[in-house]
Amino acid sequence: MLKNIRVVLVDTSHPGNIGATARAMKNMSLRQLHLVTPQHYPHQEATSRASGADDLLNDARVAESLDEALTDCRLVVGTSARTRSVDWPVVSPREAAAKLVQEAKQGDVALVFGRERSGLTNDELDRCTFLVHIPTNEEYSSLNLGAAVQILAYEIYLAHHQTHADDVDSKRDLATADMLQGFHEHLAQALDDIGFTDPRQSQKLLRRLRSLFQRARPDKDEINIMRGILSAMQGRKSMRR
Repeated sequence: MLKNIRVVLVDTSHPGNIGATARAMKNMSLRQLHLVTPQHYPHQEATSRASGADDLLNDARVAESLDEALTDCRLVVGTSARTRSVDWPVVSPREAAAKLVQEAKQGDVALVFGRERSGLTNDELDRCTFLVHIPTNEEYSSLNLGAAVQILAYEIYLAHHQTHADDVDSKRDLATADMLQGFHEHLAQALDDIGFTDPRQSQKLLRRLRSLFQRARPDKDEINIMRGILSAMQGRKSMRR
């Protein structure tokens, strides 16, 4: 199942951090490295810091957007170093690892890391099912990207070897990240078409609705049903009388 776990780095500025990530991944038997718009890649410093994990760098996939990197993922866990004003579901590293390993039994999942200085934006966190926070010393909470990857990769490796319980959700054909994003875009357009949204409050409303559906973990059939309802609301589909 470890082969189904993607490590996604977004807009990485230092190539050495990409190499350190590859090394941390290979230490813990992770293979899928996805890079979203890296600022310097390929680069000699990345190869040097990889220290023998060159094969992961050679196989790394470069994407033009986070949505592209998350295609077909049934679970997305985003990382954050600070408390956010928006109420995302937050789990510990150990809980995140257990969820990723369990879901990876059925298909691809992703662990997403943001920029070295600013992390993930709110829009990028919107793509995540859960948010993971690594607890650190409050007086010195800065954590290097490579170190953060190593900590979470280690927890994933432990979970892979320790977990045996079957999760009910792992047997469901959950909607993938790209399906959910398409649904949320459709929902925003439908609410606008029927005059429900207020331009002054629409972003806050849509983010709360997104959080609701992320918690619900809808499957593919449920998303298709919801999109059918939205189409009917918009008058694109006849409704039964």
